[in-house]
Amino acid sequence: MNTIIHSNKTAYPVSSSSIELLTSKMTKLELPKKHLLIEGGTLDKNYYFIEKGLTRSFIILDGEETTTWFSKEGELAFSMLSCYENRPGFEYVDLLEDSIIYAIPVQELNELYHTNIEIANWSRVIHQKAFLDLELRHIALATQSAKERYDHFVAEKSDIFQRIKLGYIASFLGVTQVTLSRLRSHRTF
Repeated sequence: MNTIIHSNKTAYPVSSSSIELLTSKMTKLELPKKHLLIEGGTLDKNYYFIEKGLTRSFIILDGEETTTWFSKEGELAFSMLSCYENRPGFEYVDLLEDSIIYAIPVQELNELYHTNIEIANWSRVIHQKAFLDLELRHIALATQSAKERYDHFVAEKSDIFQRIKLGYIASFLGVTQVTLSRLRSHRTF
């Protein structure tokens, strides 16, 4: 759980006692590569903290998977509609690697928000960053060229770039695999 604790304290200065309280509500899951952590169309009322491994969020549109996000060690994965609106979500989350994940029910976390200001503020900061990243992604898809999006992805995700199938990267960037291959061949490292 060291990666999760480090990530929490890096995001917001949470005391050890608050971290202990938060982690006491978590359940450890050791799951294999290709495991479907969250299924679209279902109500999944957990936040998942990634200790080890890598997840891919995706939607199915016209029978095709479109990658919407990647989450790595120290980050979260969850269904926004399920957690925020208590409705079945539309995204799927699968594991790209064998993973160690800690789950905490939304209800348990909400109770901690009411009793522990550090955890409430930590979560606010985490969610603000996630929403900012999501907004920047939407703006990039609307305003940047494929090359600009690729260059940004390589720069921002260099630590996980080699761990992700090229087809998933192409889908995330909104390009075909042929275009991605061309972009890769013209990039100087």
